[in-house]
Amino acid sequence: MANTKIQNYLNTLVATQGLFYVKLHQVHWYIKGESFFTLHPKLEDLYDELTVQMDDIAERLLALGGEPYSTLEEFIEHSLIKESADNKTLSEREMIQSVIDDYETLRSELENGIQLTDDERDDVTNDFLVSQKSDVDKTIWMLQAFMGKNAIADKED
Repeated sequence: MANTKIQNYLNTLVATQGLFYVKLHQVHWYIKGESFFTLHPKLEDLYDELTVQMDDIAERLLALGGEPYSTLEEFIEHSLIKESADNKTLSEREMIQSVIDDYETLRSELENGIQLTDDERDDVTNDFLVSQKSDVDKTIWMLQAFMGKNAIADKED
């Protein structure tokens, strides 16, 4: 029997990852500054990794009988992060902070899903989410280190 709560959760996650993928491209294309040669390829790595994660979640949703969101309109409507055309005018540091903020939103949503799938005894989906959260935690740590901050930084840092 299909679990509607898990299907709905996974669909929100797909939308969030889909919109974040677009936002990472925006930063990749518009980043400027002294760290351009470091950040430009790193951002490409990040959106490539996110593509794999989103595909895994969408395929898990399909395996559970769900129908993943697959259009930009659906991503925008259902994502937990928001897009902003103004982001392309941010400074290098502001752009990276916006990426960190979106990763923190994604991490929080993964934590919600880990709890949900644990409560619902869906070990397979739980395993996917724990693995993705591990990757997100590492990415946040690395981006925070780039910014000269601790892994878990206060917003005022």
